[in-house]
Amino acid sequence: MSLQTPQAATAGSALPTVTEKGSLLGYKMGEDSFVPPSVEEEEEDGEEEKEKEKLPPILTASNTAGGGLERGTKSQFSTFSSFISTINQKKEAAGSSSSPTQLVIPNIKNVRDLPPICLDVRQKQRISIDTLPPELKAPVPPEPSLPIRTKTMKDFQEDMEKAKSSGDWKAVHDFYLTTFDSFLELNAAFKKDVSLPFSTIEDSGINAKFVNAVYDALLNTPQDIQKSVLKGIINGLLQEWKGPRTKDDLRAYCILLQNPQFSNTSTYVIYAHLLRQIATLAEADHHFLAHWFKKISQRRFKQLVDRLLQFISLRLFPAKPEEFPPMIKCTWWIPSATKVLSLFSAANSLANPAIIPYTDFYNSTLDHIDLMEEYHNWQCYGNSHRFSFCQYPFIISIAAKKVIIQRDSEQQMISMARQSLVDKVSRRQRPDMNMLFLNLKVRRMHLVSDSLDELTRKRADLKKKLKVTFVGEAGLDMGGLTKEWFLLLIRQIFHPDYGMFTYHKDSHCHWFSIYKCDDYSEFRLVGALMGLAVYNSITLDIRFPPCCYKKLLSPPIVPCDQNTPVGISGVSLDDLCHIMPELAHGLSELLSYEDNVEEDFYSTFQVFQEEFGVIKSYNLKPGGDKIPVTAQNRKEYVQLYVDFILNKSIYKQFAAFYYGFHSVCDSYALMLLRPEEVEILVCGSPELDMYALQRNTQYDGYLKTDLTIRYFWEVVLGFPLDLQKKLLHFTTGSDRVPVGGMADLNFKISKSETSTNWLPVAHTCFNQLCLPPYKSKKELKQKLIIGISNAEGFGLE
Repeated sequence: MSLQTPQAATAGSALPTVTEKGSLLGYKMGEDSFVPPSVEEEEEDGEEEKEKEKLPPILTASNTAGGGLERGTKSQFSTFSSFISTINQKKEAAGSSSSPTQLVIPNIKNVRDLPPICLDVRQKQRISIDTLPPELKAPVPPEPSLPIRTKTMKDFQEDMEKAKSSGDWKAVHDFYLTTFDSFLELNAAFKKDVSLPFSTIEDSGINAKFVNAVYDALLNTPQDIQKSVLKGIINGLLQEWKGPRTKDDLRAYCILLQNPQFSNTSTYVIYAHLLRQIATLAEADHHFLAHWFKKISQRRFKQLVDRLLQFISLRLFPAKPEEFPPMIKCTWWIPSATKVLSLFSAANSLANPAIIPYTDFYNSTLDHIDLMEEYHNWQCYGNSHRFSFCQYPFIISIAAKKVIIQRDSEQQMISMARQSLVDKVSRRQRPDMNMLFLNLKVRRMHLVSDSLDELTRKRADLKKKLKVTFVGEAGLDMGGLTKEWFLLLIRQIFHPDYGMFTYHKDSHCHWFSIYKCDDYSEFRLVGALMGLAVYNSITLDIRFPPCCYKKLLSPPIVPCDQNTPVGISGVSLDDLCHIMPELAHGLSELLSYEDNVEEDFYSTFQVFQEEFGVIKSYNLKPGGDKIPVTAQNRKEYVQLYVDFILNKSIYKQFAAFYYGFHSVCDSYALMLLRPEEVEILVCGSPELDMYALQRNTQYDGYLKTDLTIRYFWEVVLGFPLDLQKKLLHFTTGSDRVPVGGMADLNFKISKSETSTNWLPVAHTCFNQLCLPPYKSKKELKQKLIIGISNAEGFGLE
């Protein structure tokens, strides 16, 4: 399984050399920023290109309309642009003399004529972002002999101290000049033992402390030393690539990526070509790099991720456009950086626990691009060479993903409404507004059965905008009735007496009941409810464990073959711990038990469960009742036990739930989501920021400087968390925050022209609190607490 992206140009594409005048790929050694080369330098470039024509050609990716990895053409940025173009001009003339390591890339000029990518290919692409295959066996080229370097980290630090005190930087300059001159020298300086190959994923063989010390000191050295390092890096990148990269080459890439000089925009052109070479490495090489990256310290790992995100952001929206070559000449910059960033994302997923939160890979700059164009490119072109950020969903923020899902939902709603209109007209029937909505009419006393009947009967309308009417009650649904319907229905279905879900007090969450029944349609109803909530941007008060959302995305798109199992995901003790912590603890104790497991536990490969007062046993494997649990097979026993509890014992219940959810949310946009993000879309975020709510609150009849408002915020900000949640629930119908944060609540406080003896009133459809002008802080606090603590049956419209 590979980290899919549009093919990059071969990393050995013709790179310009360092000129004698000190012009480094258009980077003037005497200045700190990029400047175009002079006329004389362009003439020198012409001489260089004549020499390069003698080299074997190197293929690059074909130009694509979507900004894939493209060739550039020679412009005023000639030496930079030659990274992209020069040698390929003689490609046809060279014919069969091409290097055996060339990439053979199909011509995709007519990519728009290709059929849409099939589901299984796109699915593979999505899964490959966060996971890597087992260690890949690739032919290992012989390692070249390395020069012997004896300088240690202590020697280097002593040289630095002497240079700072004396002002003589020669020894330090020589060290940097030599070390960064080539990949071989990098390995000679920083490899733990030059005589050992270090060809495993477990140990890169890099002396990380020495690398960190050298880089930490670099930015405090004179400018000529720093420029010598950049010149040496270019020399390393110019090395001719004659075959598969060795592990020494991978070590060099790993070391160069950590160079802090690449935080400066003046070095971005060099950085971009380093990223391109890494992006075009073989799959097996990427596998090694990802495992090596996960050994980097958290602080430095975060710095590397932030540097890549900054590079992408500044290339998209440069503060000084003149600093960089024109976008049309370097469309491969962003795909290369994103591909390398995906290696860090994979490394983060491989680490347990994760090195940094997955949210640290979000690039909020992408919130300001045309997200739907990215989404449609991804849908239409899939694994073609047309780049889309949707190929790398870890970089897209949850807010941006919500926008994609909402707009995709709106387009589906419009499409369904248009189809209904066409059907009416074709049958010569008069159209009416109700046909544009999913209209549910329910009785409060028969809420579950009516809802189930309505959703079953109107299954074809699930993609339309939801409107709810309570029979016998006046009122137009402006959002409040829909919220109330969700609230009451969820509360009734999840009540322990109803028997569909079991509430676990230790973990404060619900899980599917194991009881078998003839009809699982009510589980399908709950799934449809969750789907409708996401589809209509409503947060639900549901407490499912994280593995529920992982199962909900297994797979993220309903398979065409109805015999394919759904809702089956890889589960572990950690997943069980979120639901049944005591059981998980007991199984963990079994795994770590040091005495005789078979005699002391006296267990077999069986599970015992109580169903309607009767104890039933289930074999975890064929003949499990006769297989004792021993120290040798206990890991298998625990895994089968967890799989039985979380997958097999509730398969029919969860499958109905799965199909219910996907009957509404059958969108490719789900493939962009992590399980944690699905939970946030369904339930909102549990983290409250009341100060953010205060900043974004609107007022009607009040000014934010009025005494009553000042009292209100003093009281609310001083509330404990449970009362703050009650206030949010009272005013919005949910105690959780939507994806966009408190700003997305559109919270409003209106002045209520009633007696101050009255309690506050809430309009949940508008997230509005009607607050009487209480005269004292004590009175406001007392009335507010009474109102939010006793809101059932009143104050909810």
